[in-house]
Amino acid sequence: MSAAPPDNDVLWARGIVKSHHGTPALRGVSLGVQVGEVLAVTGPRGSGKSTLLGCLSALLPVDEGEVWFNSSPVHTLGRTGRARLRRDRFGFVGSQPHLVPELTARENVALPLLLAGAGNKAAYTAADEWLERLDIADTRRLRPERLVQSQRQRIAVARALAPLPPVVFADDPTAPLHREAADQVLRILSSAARSHQLTLVLATHDPELARYADRSVALADGRLTPPAAPTPAPGTGPVAVAAAGTGTGSSAVSATPR
Repeated sequence: MSAAPPDNDVLWARGIVKSHHGTPALRGVSLGVQVGEVLAVTGPRGSGKSTLLGCLSALLPVDEGEVWFNSSPVHTLGRTGRARLRRDRFGFVGSQPHLVPELTARENVALPLLLAGAGNKAAYTAADEWLERLDIADTRRLRPERLVQSQRQRIAVARALAPLPPVVFADDPTAPLHREAADQVLRILSSAARSHQLTLVLATHDPELARYADRSVALADGRLTPPAAPTPAPGTGPVAVAAAGTGTGSSAVSATPR
């Protein structure tokens, strides 16, 4: 086994290979993500973005290669260990909110905190705070069926952020939204991650949304490729965007200033 990853990399992968039913999805991807970084993984549909997030988040076991979280190996964990890691250390936002229909917005946001053992007062106080920060406090007593899609998606973001996990994975979280709503959700998600020093790994097929990230990497046919330069987000200062693939089977990714 190779040496452990650098101390400042909360996530580190080396030579990840993953196939689905015999079809290659990742072909030797190597990647490091630093603590507190907002990383965008871009690429067309079918390029391997969701598979990469699944491997990094312990949702999927790798066929070959290594995945580390906080210098601890993830690739050696069994199903129970991976499930515990996801529950205790990671937050998730998908392209659909997957809210519990019987619960109110407030109850949906508080749910992961309650499942983790938080008291009712602490869980619901945190839920109220995040609903307020996401400008949807007026939805707190409403069930998902009474909300529009952008509201439901923001509730999903609040649910992922409320436990303050070290890493949040967002897999095409704006796919069902129109441009204005997509920009709003990404702006809130990335700003919240930065303000609380959380690491955010965002997968999107829309390279323009990568402008909310500190750095971007691009996937094509399961391999890292140089990313296209995104248009800077309104109100953001110049942030160095750099991406590099190292290790077996990876491609060098150019640094793109923005």
